[in-house]
Amino acid sequence: MGDGVAGGAIADAPTWPPEVARSYREAGYWQGRTFGEVLRAAAGAQPDHPAVVDVHHRLSYAELDTEVDRTAAGLHRLGLRRGDRVVLQLPNRASFLVVWFALQRLGVLPVHALPGHRRAEIVHLARLSEAVAYLIPDVHARFDHRTLAAEVRAEVPSLRHVVVDGDPGPDAVALEALRTTAPAEAPAAELDPPVASDVALLLLSGGTTGLPKLIPRTHDDYLYNAVAAARICRFGPESVYLAVLPVAFNFTMSCPGVLGTLATGGTVVLSGAPDPATAFALVEAERVTVTALNPPLTPIWVEEAGRTRFDLSSLELVQVGSARLADEIAPTVEPALGARLQQVFGMAEGLLNLTGLDDPDELRFTTQGRPISPADEIRVVGPDGRPVPPGEPGELLTRGPYTLRGYYRAPEHNATAFTSDGFYRTGDVVRQLPSGHLIVVGREKDQINRGGEKIAATEIEGYLLSHPQVAGVAVVAAPDERWGERTVAFVVPRDEPPGKVGLARHLRGLGVAAYKFPDQVELLDSFPLTPVGKIDKKALRARLAGGR
Repeated sequence: MGDGVAGGAIADAPTWPPEVARSYREAGYWQGRTFGEVLRAAAGAQPDHPAVVDVHHRLSYAELDTEVDRTAAGLHRLGLRRGDRVVLQLPNRASFLVVWFALQRLGVLPVHALPGHRRAEIVHLARLSEAVAYLIPDVHARFDHRTLAAEVRAEVPSLRHVVVDGDPGPDAVALEALRTTAPAEAPAAELDPPVASDVALLLLSGGTTGLPKLIPRTHDDYLYNAVAAARICRFGPESVYLAVLPVAFNFTMSCPGVLGTLATGGTVVLSGAPDPATAFALVEAERVTVTALNPPLTPIWVEEAGRTRFDLSSLELVQVGSARLADEIAPTVEPALGARLQQVFGMAEGLLNLTGLDDPDELRFTTQGRPISPADEIRVVGPDGRPVPPGEPGELLTRGPYTLRGYYRAPEHNATAFTSDGFYRTGDVVRQLPSGHLIVVGREKDQINRGGEKIAATEIEGYLLSHPQVAGVAVVAAPDERWGERTVAFVVPRDEPPGKVGLARHLRGLGVAAYKFPDQVELLDSFPLTPVGKIDKKALRARLAGGR
């Protein structure tokens, strides 16, 4: 990352010290390849093998490579150049990957917006990145993104172009028109190709405070992230990966996700929705071997699998990540779905942990995995910054060949988010076992101090999720005159709400200490979400403070 020039972007993205970057290259973690080169090599090695499938498209590697070239040429003719930033907000469809790889060929940085983002988030991302273009669908999930684009364009002076996958409407360009008018060989698109040390994309931070920060990931580090994970997951040409979570998520993108699949010659199937009715049909039709879920989806899939008419026998691996999976839910996955469970604990900032396919049940059901790289450095520290005793909970600090050294254009935040020697302060509270596996206890501030007793919100959420009438739960602290803080459980019920007494009875039956029982239960139809799709506990606390 220190040797290349990222078209003007690198100055705003802190980098690894030169000697550290050199050591990662010499050790073979960084291969010196760009994503555009990886796709080109795959197309040459197996041109006719299926690469990307969605409800309307089935592209071989050669066809994907050609579509990428045509799109890159069209974007180049539009004026996009190496180092430019564009906000990419496309849903799970083949065009997302075509556009993404086209941008990689040009050295243009996609900013990964999510389908649910609206004006506040998009204006923030476009301003922060000084985006020159905004790529959108015309209408998705009954929302007209063209109207949103017009509003964003009016507020962000740098935004020169809106490119629409579908009907562009006024003052925008159709993606299809760019592809059809560009020559297939697209020689102009690679006049100034990127190098592997360049920043390749900007991901969104997953924090619950404020608007998202941008995470710079290079070709070198992000490709290593995907390939190292794919190796652990035993991906290869016969792997068929079903993307049900948004493809713009880091989890779906590279853990190993779509990039790990394509880098190892497999097939990516893109689902337009995560519900079992949609996804199970694709599993049967495409003989899907691996997919990735989050904890809220997992019990829904488990329940539906017991009565589905679809053939799920091709499934070999089900990953669950983005939050901790409840210990009570984990053992139900394999018998229901007929596939190996793999727990995933990662972050868009870098560090990725996976349980091994051959790990014993106890580790796969109760831990969130171990780091994927021998070069991942881990510290578990107390409030004073000193290492805690082995097995004790503490904040996770990390650095390594695919963990950022600073957020994009955020010098003040970087001063506190990193130690002086480059360790990233994750804010996650973990326990590390002698095997190296991590158990996520919660967030550094996701904790209730009830009369001096420390209660980890994640732990209680796991217990409550095992109640048959609980579809979703979030536990937060609220000020209390007697205890200092009391425990409040926000619950989305399945049918008949369980109530405070019912939840207490359930926890008692699990052998949970009485001081951990919720002092207050609030029922919701759905949870407020952060811009990156996680439960917004800040909004829940505000709801309590407002008496609503």
